[in-house]
Amino acid sequence: MTTKTATISQLGPTKSDVKRLVNVMTAMAWGVLGIGFLLCLINLSHFSDKNIGLMVGIGFLVGSVHIYVIGTAIGLVHARLNSNKNQSDASASGLTDKDH
Repeated sequence: MTTKTATISQLGPTKSDVKRLVNVMTAMAWGVLGIGFLLCLINLSHFSDKNIGLMVGIGFLVGSVHIYVIGTAIGLVHARLNSNKNQSDASASGLTDKDH
């Protein structure tokens, strides 16, 4: 029995992949926010912790914020990684910031 080994170098998400992910997560966050807002408005008549619809609506509101923050953080981390990679490439080639 033989095992085949494959090496993949520099495999990672491209800039367009990350931008698309951030845009999709932003759209999902707005959709979840809208659903949460509608659920809260529909079930607002009986304001109690026993009102399941209202509690689910509030959960959707909180969840939408988390979705948006996670999507934004992914975009920022990827941008930081790209800027660090570009700076290290420039320093390796002997260029400084003034040369760019």
